[in-house]
Amino acid sequence: MNPILALIIANLIWGMASPIFKFALENIPPFTLAFIRFFGATLLLLPFVNFKEIKLLNLRNWIDVVVGSAFLGIFVNISFFFLGLKLSESINAPIIASGGPIFLFIFSIFFLKEKFNQRIFYGMLIALSGVLLIILMPLLTSGKGLSNFGKFEGNIFFVIATFGSVMSTIMMKNVLKKISPMLLTVLGFSFSCFGFFPLMMGEMKSWSFSQINGGGLTGIIFGVFFSSALAYYLYSYGLSKIKAQEVGVFTYIDPVIAVAIAIPLLGEVPSIEFVIGSLLVFLGILIAENRLHYHPLHRIVKYLK
Repeated sequence: MNPILALIIANLIWGMASPIFKFALENIPPFTLAFIRFFGATLLLLPFVNFKEIKLLNLRNWIDVVVGSAFLGIFVNISFFFLGLKLSESINAPIIASGGPIFLFIFSIFFLKEKFNQRIFYGMLIALSGVLLIILMPLLTSGKGLSNFGKFEGNIFFVIATFGSVMSTIMMKNVLKKISPMLLTVLGFSFSCFGFFPLMMGEMKSWSFSQINGGGLTGIIFGVFFSSALAYYLYSYGLSKIKAQEVGVFTYIDPVIAVAIAIPLLGEVPSIEFVIGSLLVFLGILIAENRLHYHPLHRIVKYLK
């Protein structure tokens, strides 16, 4: 499969994820949903894994797998993503995650020794200003103080989730030189379950599966089959084929999909601050795109020709 197409599909799925998971979290606790999501996806992918590749990993690679993929990329990212959804609007999550490429761009220069591109950097700074407006939006609007602070806290959780994802991308890049995306995906999923399981057991004291409804089941099915098994594999595959700083650009697909799903599903209507912040994000993309020959729209058109 073309790696650009793989990354586009993965981010289309993840764009749908924030409103769908917020809908599901109205019924099922966050760590219970997270454990089922990744444990189920692990079982689903096991038959497709070549475990002989494990012998190719050295100690440094194992640290990258456990810390980078399982802890930062899944446990930290998903934990704070779900906790943020409990407090803030789902449409904020993908816009805030759009700030990830600026961190990914900087880290890839220092850690992966990839070439610095000044135009991309300036474009991403403009995009980041839009992200900051979204983050601070609850503190800039009038209304109940505690409620708005809760939304601000949720937005900060989204920032932490994004940071986990960015650091994971840097660490996973080196591991993917040794093993296949499928094996890395399954290892990350399985190790992350050790973190989610005790937290799920704590939630079981006040919640049981007898309480599950259509929303909770939707989150489980979407999480196991699409957002985890399919999207993470496609993301790892794409990451194994192109530069790390190029991967972050594909997160700009997510906000459009999230808004399209959130309006009918959750009744979340974008505010004026959200619109302005989003426009800044996309303006940054347009500025950077003069040199972004790997931009998703450019590449998919090239791929289809």
